[in-house]
Amino acid sequence: MYSFFLALFGLSYDQWYRILFLIGKNLFLALLIFIVGIWLSGFVSKMVKKLLQKSKTDPGIISFTASFVKISIKILVIITSLTQLGVQMTSFITLLGAAGLAIGMAFSGTLSNFAGGIMILVLKPFKVGDTIKAQNEQGTVMEIQIFNTYLKSAENKTIIVPNGPLANGNIVNYTKQDNRRVDWTFQLKAGISLNEIKLLANEVIKSDERILQKPEIFIGIEEITDGGPKVIIQVWVKPKDVQLVFYAIQEKLYEKFTNGNYLHAS
Repeated sequence: MYSFFLALFGLSYDQWYRILFLIGKNLFLALLIFIVGIWLSGFVSKMVKKLLQKSKTDPGIISFTASFVKISIKILVIITSLTQLGVQMTSFITLLGAAGLAIGMAFSGTLSNFAGGIMILVLKPFKVGDTIKAQNEQGTVMEIQIFNTYLKSAENKTIIVPNGPLANGNIVNYTKQDNRRVDWTFQLKAGISLNEIKLLANEVIKSDERILQKPEIFIGIEEITDGGPKVIIQVWVKPKDVQLVFYAIQEKLYEKFTNGNYLHAS
């Protein structure tokens, strides 16, 4: 056995033992650093999140900062683990520099998303809790992370939107303003008195406390068609009440107009 180790690369048994022991020790330490470091990244991220929440920081900044801290620690852990394995970081960085163009092209979208996340936090086109429509998606903002923004749709689906296209595209924010307008249109029969419609509509609208009195309620003729006038009714509500008010009042108005035989049969 001794002669075998001596013949292999000209190393003795003791030399092979020391080499294997050193490799095993470095491998064990690198694995330990990696496991503890990954756990630590999650722990520190949660601690940062709790501290920022106590200081009443904007929720968007909280989720972004926590995500940034977590990813930064993970990168540091990977570099430290590689160093423990004996990888020379100077050579590694030189190699990355030589491949900089290819890496830059590969990660251009990721860097764009990172920059987009910063733009969103600085310019604040929306915040956590707002309902928005962007990139052909609509939902309530749940989190603004380092690369992506998470929305929850009305169907309780999670929608993940990259920050780069989100920051550079059109955004409709349904909750940024204090009040929102709700509209209904009804096709009436020819010869129907608008005053009668106003009385019935006002009776229904004023029975709902969610509808604001200012700006004032508007009821008017939107269009004159061959079948009769098309009436439009506009009220103002708080953003959180839009959907509930729309369906509740629409049902009541339809019943009133149907019972009075005011609607045009299409």
